[in-house]
Amino acid sequence: MASISASSEPTWEINPWFIRIPILFISGVVLLLMLLVIFIGIFRFTYMDRITPGVTIFGQNVGGMSRQEAITTLSNRFTYDQTTQFTLTYEGRAWQLTAGELGLSFDVAATVDQAIAISHDDDLVRDLMQQADIWFRGQAVVPIIRYDQNMAVNRLMTIAQEINQEPVNAQLIIDGTSVMTTQGQMGRTLDITATLAQLNAYILSLSPGGEIPLIVNETPPLMWNAEEAANQIRAALSAPLQLVATGPNGETLGPWTISVEQIGALLQIDLQEGNDGALHYVPSVDLSVFRPYLEQLAPGLITLPQDARFHFDENTRQLVVLRPAVYGRTLNVEATIDALEQAVFRYDNRTVPMVFDATPPRYHEGITAAELGITELVAEATTYYTGSSENRRHNIAHGAAKFDGLILAPGEEFSFNHYLGDISLEAGFKEGKVIVGGSTVNGVGGGICQVSTTLFRAALNGGYWITERNTHAYRVGYYELGGAPPGLDAAIWSPERDFRFLNDTPYHLLIEVSVYPANDALQFRFYSTNPGRTVEISEPTITNVVPAPAPRFVMNADLQLGQSLQVDYAAEGADVVIVRRVTDANGETRIDRVFTHYLPWQAVFEVAPGDPRLATNGG
Repeated sequence: MASISASSEPTWEINPWFIRIPILFISGVVLLLMLLVIFIGIFRFTYMDRITPGVTIFGQNVGGMSRQEAITTLSNRFTYDQTTQFTLTYEGRAWQLTAGELGLSFDVAATVDQAIAISHDDDLVRDLMQQADIWFRGQAVVPIIRYDQNMAVNRLMTIAQEINQEPVNAQLIIDGTSVMTTQGQMGRTLDITATLAQLNAYILSLSPGGEIPLIVNETPPLMWNAEEAANQIRAALSAPLQLVATGPNGETLGPWTISVEQIGALLQIDLQEGNDGALHYVPSVDLSVFRPYLEQLAPGLITLPQDARFHFDENTRQLVVLRPAVYGRTLNVEATIDALEQAVFRYDNRTVPMVFDATPPRYHEGITAAELGITELVAEATTYYTGSSENRRHNIAHGAAKFDGLILAPGEEFSFNHYLGDISLEAGFKEGKVIVGGSTVNGVGGGICQVSTTLFRAALNGGYWITERNTHAYRVGYYELGGAPPGLDAAIWSPERDFRFLNDTPYHLLIEVSVYPANDALQFRFYSTNPGRTVEISEPTITNVVPAPAPRFVMNADLQLGQSLQVDYAAEGADVVIVRRVTDANGETRIDRVFTHYLPWQAVFEVAPGDPRLATNGG
């Protein structure tokens, strides 16, 4: 019988390497990790205060260096601030400055500190990873470059002191009659802000230097040139000014001179702003200081206007021009001063005519009789001068012509002396017999009273109001020729004694004069319009008649015995009254009494020395 035992089953043996290998692997890993930890510890300890390997600055490998070693190594590595130069230029001038002088510097300590800080923080894993990465791939640290703009600004401000200048206006210099000018100059200001911005672009890009133009702002002066004003002043001081005028007869009056010294003393120079904002010197010479002097001259330069003179044509009833009107003139002081002030700045034409204003006459040659109300003969008078000397005849004709053709306005007073003018040889009169004091003597203008007497009688006949009439000292025979009564004479003695009358009508009055030498007659005619009045003149009433004194004899050494010359004529004295009645259109009558007192007048004879008649004189 068979039996089965346990020992008959198969058995398996385990390979010991299956156990050894895992143990060896785990042990190796553990050992490797231990070695790695030891290595990392040693590495961390070694580079605890050093730069991680692989770090570079400016291309310089600074890995493994201590802070001081890196600073020492890099200090001589950065030379940009010392070797790089910038040339600042302006109008041919140049200023050379290094980058360091402009404020650029390399902060080596901060840069090294930045390099050390890489992979040196509190995160071990991150540090190890970063260190490993740097070790294998490297890392360049950006250097810390510092730029202090204050240094650049200070440098630019120093340069600005050389460049900056205020604008200079043109100058005007007067020394006596010498006039000089200086040209205006442009102002300059360095634009520090704009220049700094331009400089920053170069420095911050670490440009290798170069030329940088400075930015300068220019300010023009308010006045570039004073030459125009200088030329005006030179002209003003070049020569005196002369003021001239033309007299009534075309003669030259003056000159009145304003000297260069006077012009210089009156010269004023003002600054005025033009439309463009620029200033200009404006010279002026205020010649108004001569106004009082011109005003003093003015009366002597007046030329009175002369009215046209007329006759009345009784056939056509129109005015006939005897003499055309002449404009008068008065000195225009202000316009004359203006003319001087305009001429003062001229080199030529420094002789300045005075400026006059024309004064129109009252009656021009185009006026008509109808306009003036002249329509008819309203009065006339005729006197005779038979027996007059040639000089007396000349004076009568010469004097009468001054009144021929005159026109008086309504309400105007006529003055004989005004129209007669100066009685002198220069005025065309000759010597004749005149009454002076108690004698009839030779004097210029003898015979003029024949004219005033005739005019007086025409005014008396026309009914015009007599405002002044003077009588002769004695009865003059000429004025009683032709049957004229005594008491109708009018004596004048210019300027003390005048004959005046008033045109007391609403119409103009034309005075005509005619001299008839063949008849020894003088006639005045008044033309106007009769306002409706009538005039009656009485016969004279003569009273208080006084006989003439006995003749008087005076010695004349030019005469021979038996010869005599009568120089005065006897006339009896008397009081004469003539009455004029003027009746107007309304029937109202005005009575005028014309009174004349004549002195008795003795005859006077000139005789030779030794004439016995000399002894007959009383006293």
